[in-house]
Amino acid sequence: MGTNTAPSQIRTAGLLLRGVALVYLVAFVSLAVQVEGLYGSEGILPVSGYLDWLGARWGADAWRIHPTLFWIGSSDWALLGSCWAGAFAAIALWTGWTPRLSAAVCWVLYFSLFQIGRVFLGFQWDLLLLEAGFLAIFLAPVGLRPRSDEAAEPSVVTVWMFRWLLFRLMFASGFVKLMSGDPTWWNLSALEYHYWTQPLPTWTAWGANLLPTVVQRGSVLVMFVIELGFPWFIFGPRRLRLVAFAALVLLQALIAATGNYSFLNLLTVVLCLSLLDDDALQSMLGGRRRLPDLRAPWPQDVHPRRPLAIARVALAALLALALATVGGAMMVARFVGLDAFPAPVVALVRALEPWHLTSSYGLFAVMTTQRREIVLEGSLDGVEWREYEMRWKPGDVHSRPRFVAPYQPRLDWQMWFASLGDWKQSPWLVEVEKRLLQGPGPVLDLFASDPFDGRPPRHVRAMLYDYRFTSAAVRGETDAWWTRRRVGQFSPTVSREQAAQQGPP
Repeated sequence: MGTNTAPSQIRTAGLLLRGVALVYLVAFVSLAVQVEGLYGSEGILPVSGYLDWLGARWGADAWRIHPTLFWIGSSDWALLGSCWAGAFAAIALWTGWTPRLSAAVCWVLYFSLFQIGRVFLGFQWDLLLLEAGFLAIFLAPVGLRPRSDEAAEPSVVTVWMFRWLLFRLMFASGFVKLMSGDPTWWNLSALEYHYWTQPLPTWTAWGANLLPTVVQRGSVLVMFVIELGFPWFIFGPRRLRLVAFAALVLLQALIAATGNYSFLNLLTVVLCLSLLDDDALQSMLGGRRRLPDLRAPWPQDVHPRRPLAIARVALAALLALALATVGGAMMVARFVGLDAFPAPVVALVRALEPWHLTSSYGLFAVMTTQRREIVLEGSLDGVEWREYEMRWKPGDVHSRPRFVAPYQPRLDWQMWFASLGDWKQSPWLVEVEKRLLQGPGPVLDLFASDPFDGRPPRHVRAMLYDYRFTSAAVRGETDAWWTRRRVGQFSPTVSREQAAQQGPP
């Protein structure tokens, strides 16, 4: 995407590209170890069944309406192969081998996985990675192994597209909290609930929850200042952009220090690199080392006035304008509706939306004020029940909450979301229960242990508990991190006979 910037951003752009590669690597490896349990032939939501359903609904146009490489093949090997191929492409991008091709391969593979992911792969950071990954294609050098001494300045348009993405992510995240009307955000009490109600708390969150009320409410105020005020510095002169960088990175570090939010915080910090230049980056490193670069988007021997170069820059500018327009419209439409925009803008949004080249964002709009946990239990006789312990979400009250990010245990996360509503809103949970009734398999591998040592239960049910962090006094006496109270049964009990009658998921 064209023209030069000053001061230089050659090595900063290279670091930004490496950052995107690192997030891709985390995302693909994270999926590889879960994908069979989530989408395999014996998984919770088999991809083959989903594609059959799409084919029955849309006929011959299904592949065009819902594009994904898995139309070619959807076996377990295809799922695993796509994840590990994506990881390999991410490593190639990191090391500078065929960087533009590697960036494109990463995007196509992650987009294909996203398209079949549904509830387990539809988080805002997945969308954010798709958008950032698409921009990375234009930032990446061309060729097999581009030489660093041929590097040219990154495109002004590309750099500003990264900045525009960062602005939309941060400002919208602050604005949705106010627009939601949630009283805990307006009266600054949100953090008095956040640390113990967030999806996957950490042991540091237990300590943060003990902070005085004035600190908790002051922290919310600071968060609003950073999310609503500092993003505007992105459009200011160099010094203001550096201030925005420091503030936004600090906020991400604080969030990551007390919670598990997949690769969101890491990817946001990577986007913040677009605010820097080589001089600032060198100063941050104390001027002790020369930074490597990974990119040379436009070879220096291409004269900008040549027709091919002019056409390339013009096309890139048009694409950037379309993406910027759609991104802005989707951000504003979240608050006023898409119908408020002119018909051409609405048509453009509709055309690009299925490809997820740009999306709307807005994190933590409403704060949950209680913690309900779904605990799956199995029984051999319908009398004695044993719990299935999850790997990462709260279960045993004496088990210390752990750090797991940037890895995201998708089932653990979705169990938290399911507890916020009725069991009928989460039909996938019944599929989990049916798979547990079959005994050992890829779904059971998503759990911490098998309470029946390989012998499948005859009945499975989902119970609902109310959890809360213990106080310092209780923690000192009992060594428990949580207190819990049984609320009742979350969903009907499923027997092995019922599961067999219902057939495969």
